[in-house]
Amino acid sequence: MTVKHDKINPALSRRRLLQLGTAATGLVLMKPFVARAQENGPGVTATEIKLGQTGPYSGSASAYGVQAKSSVAYFNWVNDNGGINGRKVNLISLDDGYSPPKTVEQTRKLVEQENVLAMFGSVGTPTNTAVQKYLNQRKVPQLFIGSGASQFFDPEHMPMTIPWQPNYALEGSVWAAHILANFPNAKIALLYPNDDFGRANINGFKEKLATQSAATIVAEQTYESSDPSVDPQIITLATSQADVFINMGTPKFASQAIRKAAELGWTPTQYVHSGSNSIDVVLKPAGLEKCKGLLSLAFMKDPAGEAFKSDPFHDEYLAWHAKYLPDSNISDTAVTFGYIRAQTMHQVLERCGDDLTRENLMAKATSITDLQLPLILDGILFNVTPTDYSGVRSFQTIEFDGDHWVPKGDVVKV
Repeated sequence: MTVKHDKINPALSRRRLLQLGTAATGLVLMKPFVARAQENGPGVTATEIKLGQTGPYSGSASAYGVQAKSSVAYFNWVNDNGGINGRKVNLISLDDGYSPPKTVEQTRKLVEQENVLAMFGSVGTPTNTAVQKYLNQRKVPQLFIGSGASQFFDPEHMPMTIPWQPNYALEGSVWAAHILANFPNAKIALLYPNDDFGRANINGFKEKLATQSAATIVAEQTYESSDPSVDPQIITLATSQADVFINMGTPKFASQAIRKAAELGWTPTQYVHSGSNSIDVVLKPAGLEKCKGLLSLAFMKDPAGEAFKSDPFHDEYLAWHAKYLPDSNISDTAVTFGYIRAQTMHQVLERCGDDLTRENLMAKATSITDLQLPLILDGILFNVTPTDYSGVRSFQTIEFDGDHWVPKGDVVKV
């Protein structure tokens, strides 16, 4: 390893990472194998494993592009530590601008020209939807994607697609349950994007809310990703005098919504989607003073939070971030999420040993039991079986106190 940090033993650090979850999952470290590249899948040689990825490095959802950058940075760290079973991981990450037609173009390039073994960690609901059928028909693994839309949890019809994110419908249902328990007579206003991401969240919310009739939706607005702002939508929602506001905007629009609501003097209890609760990317642009009391959900630890300072993984993670992703903010949840997805992919590749066919890759990716990674909240586990791609089904409610997100109550399993 070429990087040295005073508080880290690199060899022990790498070994510790690779062994995470072994007690629960039966994952074990494997000794390097003699390469048999001719028997392996596309993109695999004696020295390399080639993976493909698309992400929004530009466009309206560019705040999510950091997820892709974080995954690339993680595998740069892996490669500097000797790779996986003697091979370096070549993760080719291309910009799709959060535009489905561009995603199709870039994905076809990665599969048909770069001959990647698998697509990994691509970001976005509409973008992954645009290539899901193509990848499944060609039997190209589409692993640990950055979306929780319901169509990706379908092992029967789309077995090559595995998400690494809680199902959006589950998140929506958790919010509805929280409202029913705490604000049973709420008048609710909704904001969400007019795409698969928005509809998945809101459908889950509405289905759960329908189980009790006292709380009602009194106003509902959508937006397009090409809209310059959601100010008109917030002005309309504010006139409803709703006392609960479900803000399902992506980062740029979530921030605009928070700011505009405050400017209008509209102060409902506001819930912000877990993918848009970054302090630096969303809350600071909106104005921290306007964000106090916001509610959100978490399943990951906050590397910038006070609790993480005493975490056993604290020094290792901060050292990685300082060396491999120094231009990003460590409190950005997109950084954490990209890291977690890459760490999961690392474990799957490690378990494949020298059998790096697409078939074996899928076999290992669909046999993950009670995986606890160091950046997931304690007690929240990741599971994938051949018939259930649910992944994570647990959340913790968090509240913003003006400086930090503070846990509220226990972890809840759905």
